[in-house]
Amino acid sequence: MGVRGLQGFVGSSCPHICTVVNFKDLAEQHRSRHPGGTPTIVVDAMCCLRYWYTPDSWICGGQWREYFSALREFVKTFTAVGIKLIFFFDGMVEQNKRDEWVKRRLKNNREIARIFHYIKSHKEQPGRNMFFIPSGLAVFTRFALKTLGQETRCSLQEADYEVASYGLQNDCLGILGEDTDYLIYDTCPYFSISELCLDSLDTVMLCREKLCQSLGLGLSDLPLLACLLGNDVIPEGMFESFRYKCLSSYTSVRENFDKKGNIILAVADHIAKVRRLHQGEKKLEEILPLGTNKALFYKGVASYLLPGQRSPWFFQKPEGVITLDKPVVSIISGPESNWEVPMCTDPESKQEVPMCTDPESGRDVPVCTDPASGRDVPMCTDPESGQDVPMCTDPESGRDVPVCTDPESGQEISLSSDPEFKQEVPMCMRSESKQKLPVGTNPEFNPEAPMFTNPEIKQEDTINTGPEMKQQVTMVSDPEILQVARAHHVQAESYLVYNILSSGEVECSNSLEDELDQALPSQAFVYRPVRQRVYSLLLGGGGGDTSACPTVKEWFVYSGNPLRHPDLVRPLQMNIPGGTPSLKLLWLSQEPGVQARRLDTLLACFDLSSSREELQAVGSPFEALCCLLIYLFVQVDTLCLEDLHAFIAQALCLQGKPTVQLVDLELDHVDPRAVQLGSLLVRGLTTLVLVNSACGFPWKTADFMPWNLFDGKLFHQKYLQSEKGCTVEVLVEQNRSRLTKFQALKSAVCRACVKENRPISSRRHWRPHHSGRWGRQESSSHRTSSGHSRSGQGQHWRDQGPGSRQYEPDQWRKY
Repeated sequence: MGVRGLQGFVGSSCPHICTVVNFKDLAEQHRSRHPGGTPTIVVDAMCCLRYWYTPDSWICGGQWREYFSALREFVKTFTAVGIKLIFFFDGMVEQNKRDEWVKRRLKNNREIARIFHYIKSHKEQPGRNMFFIPSGLAVFTRFALKTLGQETRCSLQEADYEVASYGLQNDCLGILGEDTDYLIYDTCPYFSISELCLDSLDTVMLCREKLCQSLGLGLSDLPLLACLLGNDVIPEGMFESFRYKCLSSYTSVRENFDKKGNIILAVADHIAKVRRLHQGEKKLEEILPLGTNKALFYKGVASYLLPGQRSPWFFQKPEGVITLDKPVVSIISGPESNWEVPMCTDPESKQEVPMCTDPESGRDVPVCTDPASGRDVPMCTDPESGQDVPMCTDPESGRDVPVCTDPESGQEISLSSDPEFKQEVPMCMRSESKQKLPVGTNPEFNPEAPMFTNPEIKQEDTINTGPEMKQQVTMVSDPEILQVARAHHVQAESYLVYNILSSGEVECSNSLEDELDQALPSQAFVYRPVRQRVYSLLLGGGGGDTSACPTVKEWFVYSGNPLRHPDLVRPLQMNIPGGTPSLKLLWLSQEPGVQARRLDTLLACFDLSSSREELQAVGSPFEALCCLLIYLFVQVDTLCLEDLHAFIAQALCLQGKPTVQLVDLELDHVDPRAVQLGSLLVRGLTTLVLVNSACGFPWKTADFMPWNLFDGKLFHQKYLQSEKGCTVEVLVEQNRSRLTKFQALKSAVCRACVKENRPISSRRHWRPHHSGRWGRQESSSHRTSSGHSRSGQGQHWRDQGPGSRQYEPDQWRKY
């Protein structure tokens, strides 16, 4: 994460860059400079997860009560000294960082394989050196912080950009995180979460000004340095030969620095020499070996430029630039030179990227160029030439206008939006002005129109869209629905809904799954039918017809998936009494009876409409858990009665246990199957978050938050007891009221499963080598799913596996 080698360089070679500071003292200084203001720290939550997760046990699915208590203590400590915290989470993975995302997921797979090997060999949890964060930690941390009354946001692009931008624009006390990119952004001070002592509020501030002094560079040179060293956008190997060439000619090699440290010094020295020698007289691509990587390189440098900032390394001769009648070309002038460069909006990164001159042809071309081919990023097709050309938006007409060569003049026509008029334009050609709007409003609609909101979560008065959003292609054409979904996304109230509606692309990171255990499926397959029905609900336009629904790209990690391409997943038709309701009805209507329609839709997403009576008899707070258990046991035929006993008993016993008692809980040993079951259930709870938000929040969010329903060690204890054959009385710890409730929950789940032709039996009654009620009918190598386990409606999880990009659904029969 961040700039390659920079963290080690700062720690070992330039320790003076790091200064110990105290947040309480900094807050007092801030208040003296800004009377009446509140010192605010912007927190990059994704960087902080592993530091927040302090419980000793992490292997069993998560110690959620302990974790919630740790978060509460963290917030309380800062609040006590008058510091406001605002938390940012990654809301999506940008396309230019997808390769890095995949690389990390594959690395995680190898780490998880070593974890399970250790468990099988030692029957205990590995040491902290093999720590892997519990499944769903990022998702549920959002809701935990909102429950604690904290302002929590989900980004519309890479979170680090929005964090840096917010910190700069709001004059914040600083940024708390663990990412060397914050040393590159020219923003407020950067503090390390790994060095934070919560008791004293001491931490380390990493000073970018001192870094510049050590390297002989200016602040505006740091983005260039970061890209030459390699970061999440620029692969480390892209400029490897250039770095070694710099090192070979570097005359001030320091013996007390390691090789990586001297490389950083050599590259910085080269940048400084270039600035002194050429003083803006030569183009960057003539000074550096950019080659076909020019577009990607410029994009990487531009990704560090916050709103209103400029780079002296971007320049362009002004002649030859043709504009429309209105001045729509944004010119950036370097602070240390007279260089100018017109800026073009890149549709993938949503960053402004420069126009530059092709050294061979001498023509002006946009830098949104494919790094492999050198061609312009295709946004539309020229009807005359048949060639792909990039598009920009005319702020006056709202029309998409190509950046292309004028056939008469032969000159490049470059179009982009003026910074004052940058607009978000989805596929439906809606021009949405970038202004703060009341939640749920849209300039094309009545501002007072009602919007259904989650009653448990405090609504913000306005939507802060973060960095200016550029052109956007969306999957649906209703701007009101997009506005509502975006508001819930930004305020961290939903999960994946806006991603599906806006880009049709979703991802899910690694889970603790044993790739060698063929009896238990990956959570990616188990919950895929639910997601497919959600896709139908969100993209079908109401009515339930999936024939015209687009496929959704899924980047889900599971064994055997090399993640070279996304799985192309088709929506699955829903069966809802009364038909599939529209999103406007589910999200915006407040008519009597609409809450019942929301619940009907939620149950239909799990294909459990027939179980409504059993679930209503259970009631809150276990209704959601029983829904999930029914679905799991219908889908996964290798789950048995002992598993059900463990799931129910731990949920009931959790209600009366204080956190300290959960901390002291000791396990006889760790079972790899129980580890995977714990992770499977927690991923089910994240799926409930998706479905509940897509259906208009029919259930209270608190009813499926893990700190109210699940504790990893407690489940593990109940699982081991159940496997030993302990009685139900022992499982519920000899508590009569729990025993009564246990029987009621078990009865509801079992009755509902029988309705689905899935009786739940004890493992003791299974035949030897039991592998489930359904076997694989044929060996399929296809990866795109179109259904679920029940006859005639798609695939059972056993028949979903890695392979090609897309396929037609096979016909399945009960065994």
